[in-house]
Amino acid sequence: MADKYVYFFGDGKAEGDATMKILLGGKGSNLAEMTNLKVPVPAGFTISTDVCSYYYKNDSKYPKGLEEEVKKNIAKVEKVMGAKFGDNENPLLLSVRSGAPASMPGMMDTVLNLGLNEATLKGLIKKSGNERFAYDSYRRLIQMYGDVVMGLKPETEEEEDPFEIIIEKKKDELGIELDTDLTAEDMKDLVKRFLGAIKDKLGKEFPQDPRDQLYGAIGAVFGAWNNPRAVTYRNLNNIPAHWGTAINAQAMVFGNMGEDSATGVAFTRDPSTGENAFYGEYLINAQGEDVVAGIRTPQPINSAKKIDESQSSLEEEMPKQYGELVDIYKKLELHYKDMQDIEFTIQDKKLWMLQTRTGKRTAQAAVRIAVEMFDEGLIDKEEAVLRLDPDQVDQLLHPMIDPKADRDTIVKGLPASPGAAVGKVVFTANDAEKEANSGEKVILVRIET
Repeated sequence: MADKYVYFFGDGKAEGDATMKILLGGKGSNLAEMTNLKVPVPAGFTISTDVCSYYYKNDSKYPKGLEEEVKKNIAKVEKVMGAKFGDNENPLLLSVRSGAPASMPGMMDTVLNLGLNEATLKGLIKKSGNERFAYDSYRRLIQMYGDVVMGLKPETEEEEDPFEIIIEKKKDELGIELDTDLTAEDMKDLVKRFLGAIKDKLGKEFPQDPRDQLYGAIGAVFGAWNNPRAVTYRNLNNIPAHWGTAINAQAMVFGNMGEDSATGVAFTRDPSTGENAFYGEYLINAQGEDVVAGIRTPQPINSAKKIDESQSSLEEEMPKQYGELVDIYKKLELHYKDMQDIEFTIQDKKLWMLQTRTGKRTAQAAVRIAVEMFDEGLIDKEEAVLRLDPDQVDQLLHPMIDPKADRDTIVKGLPASPGAAVGKVVFTANDAEKEANSGEKVILVRIET
């Protein structure tokens, strides 16, 4: 029997499961597991970590038979989703995301809306009846593909993203502040400017062939396994380089289709305190990266976490879909017997789950979650103790500011490290490393995402 490199999931059936994390990566194995649990997951397929290993051992080439497997699995996705990849009338669009065996949040690359071009764009407009949504999706593809695959990105930490510069210039010309205020005509103009920037700065055209787009994204995601931030993250977290990453190609579902669509991220318990309360953020009329990109301010997922009445929760805006989400998160936590970090999209009032994984948490949260899950009968005493690694115990012993002490607060933010610290504020990782190496105490401050 020939080697198998591609594993399908969709329509309640999957060729993998949660036990296949080393082969399918964390994301791929969990997408398969959710599919088997009959959770609503857009159909797709996972290219195994074996292909990544082959890619690095064979001068960035793919194993024989991979293309045929990918082709067959695209056909399966087309059948489930009722659309065709590259079709001008009823186009199926794909996302390509990495998924290593160990969770590496924010370290690897993603490309959304693959399959859009000048011809399929017209089909998407006709199918959706929403010209603005279609052009918004196309400009997102050009922006992500231009960055991740073609390399049009900031060359230093001080530089701004070239695509974001174009967007900000357009908004300044129009005298508007929010991306959501851009009209269909504005999106058309952004597409034109983005394509022009790629041609001017890279000397080549944005690819129009959906197959070329797909394989360009696959190659870029495999290539990202050895990008500097991924290598540093692996070294800091003791993740073996030989594991490689899997790739998940999945049918797109759209949170940016209008006011009946949304996207969000959530934790089944509070990752900062460990409180047994649903915790997360969402945006209406947005795609997934908007929630974490810092471009728009996300809203709390439930009413209990609202800071003031100006905020509008998913629980209030879409109560039916919120109720479905609550049922699913409880099902997933009970199944995995651990706090989960989930991603979801609502398209035209239909809820889709895009990810579940064991959620990162503070040391204080880890203790509380372990103790409470033991009290709830989810895990036994031995498992509760094993949930705390030595590093987390060390974090609990870091000095901290007395919560009851008086203080003059200058700014507030989310702590990325445990305990209290004193030092010079710096704004880039390179500056932090340089100053620390020269003996300076530093605090790295970044834009909250």
